[in-house]
Amino acid sequence: MEKLDRELKGRDFKRKVIDLLKADDFAGVLESFRSYPARRVINPLFSCLCSTEPQIKWRAITALGAVVANLAQDDMESARVVMRRMIWNLNDESGGIGWGVPETMGEVMARHEGLAREYVNILVSYIREDGNFLEHQPLQQGVLWGLGRLAQTSPELLQNAAPHLHPFLSSENATLRGLAAWTIGLLTAGQDAPGLEVLKSDDTEVTLFLNGSERKYRISELASKTRG
Repeated sequence: MEKLDRELKGRDFKRKVIDLLKADDFAGVLESFRSYPARRVINPLFSCLCSTEPQIKWRAITALGAVVANLAQDDMESARVVMRRMIWNLNDESGGIGWGVPETMGEVMARHEGLAREYVNILVSYIREDGNFLEHQPLQQGVLWGLGRLAQTSPELLQNAAPHLHPFLSSENATLRGLAAWTIGLLTAGQDAPGLEVLKSDDTEVTLFLNGSERKYRISELASKTRG
């Protein structure tokens, strides 16, 4: 298993992090990140969230989720600091855009129930018209993915989110429709989600990163994957 060199610093360390995110043995890489001091790897992983290379971006999301969840086991307050940093990055006043941040919030919460209970309402607020609604569609996609990721592990925390997900089922943006269908399907049995019915004949293809890999899905396929 390839590991991080504790002697590397600055740009050399960041380059090593990127190399590890590209490694074939990503399961081993995750263990390497988890065994390394969290405060050292969080910043370079954070910077990889905005990568234009999907593999680097999604693996950074996965790794950062694992690192922060692991940090929370030993130092909950430090983990909260990282979560607050993510929230700040989605704030207009931050001057940033927040690429990859909603997804990472969802990944962290899927891995740590304590953080999930504390921050789930904030993640949901990003798709609430009466909350902190994010207007930018790529960020909306990130929020829906993050909610779906959390729904995989703690659907009970998101039962009140379903009404705020339903408007996305009729979005002109196919990725939003697909992600909404996937997430709602994880939260409800098919008969409880009538809004999914129309999408069961929607054969538009979207590319999504689900269950550890990126591939194309038909929206009709996602709309049929309901919890039952």
